[in-house]
Order: sequence, then structure tokens, then C-alpha cells
Amino acid sequence: MDKVTYNSSESFERLQALLHYVCDKAEDPKELGRVKLNKVPWYADTIAYMIRGSSITGERYIKRQFGPVPAKFVPALRKLEEDGKIVKGKLTVFNLTKHEFTSRETPDLSKFTAEELEIINQAYDHVCLKNTAKSISNETHNHIWQYAEIGEEIPLQTVFATQFAEITEDDMAWARSELEEAKAA
Repeated sequence: MDKVTYNSSESFERLQALLHYVCDKAEDPKELGRVKLNKVPWYADTIAYMIRGSSITGERYIKRQFGPVPAKFVPALRKLEEDGKIVKGKLTVFNLTKHEFTSRETPDLSKFTAEELEIINQAYDHVCLKNTAKSISNETHNHIWQYAEIGEEIPLQTVFATQFAEITEDDMAWARSELEEAKAA
């Protein structure tokens, strides 16, 4: 598998482009709230990682209450709003606030290959069209997410750990060394 790495600014730009594309793709703002907008990059990046050994965005993911979240999600979203590329609305239902996102201009897709766009589209369909915010959030609350602490990084390679098995001390030592190598890179 080819490893593709992006520097911090490239990763941030690719995350912004992906988020903008997802907001543009959502024809009905009701199908895209904040939870789902967080999940599309996770699914796109993990699918890409499983297929080719590298993510689409190069983004790191951290554990939050509702699952893995791009580490730079909030700054990327804020930048898209400041640049006038998207607009965020609020809807209150049963005392819960839902954020809805709408694109104000056509996104620049030149950062993505045709294969990457297909993966993003698959992730969008799964997250936004086949799930509710609650069901997609529950889907990402797997055993890998459960083992992480809030704010801790969830490396993409954990997607390969889909079967339950007893974790040995050797497994933990290997995981720690992998994490240390990733941090040093």
C-alpha cells in the first residue's frame, strides 16, 4: 500500500474541501447536521485507508462524546463560514439544537482524485442517507472508540480491528510503539 502523507496545511485544506463538498452535496439541509458532517470524513478516510493504506484528508481523529471527530473539524468549519462558502443554521426541536449546513458556492474539487470522490460519495450515502445522527453515532461507538479516552487520538489503522479478541500485553506494547512512531512522524 502506498502511504500518502500531507503536511498540516494540506491536510487542513483537504478537510475543508471535503466538508464543503459534503455541505454542497446535501440537497436538503435536514439530512446534514453537525454529527453527520463529523462522520463523513471519518468514513471516507477509513475506507480509503482500508483500500489504499492512506487517508483522503491526512487528518487525525480524536475521541469525542459522539465518536471519532477530525481534530481540526471546528477550525475548518469556522474557516468555511468566514470565507462565505457555507452557512450554518440552527433548528430547535424538542429542546435540542440541530445545526444545519448549506453550501453557498460550488466547492473546489481539484484536490481530489476521481477515486477519492467516489469514496467520499460512498461515505456520504452511508452516513447521510442511510442513517440518522443517532444510528451513525452509535455505529462509531465500537470497541476501539470505547478503549480510547475523550480527546485521545484514534489512529486510522484501528479500523482493521473489527473482530473482538482478547488484547494481550504484547498487543498493547505494539500499539504503544505504533502510536509513538506516528507521533514522531
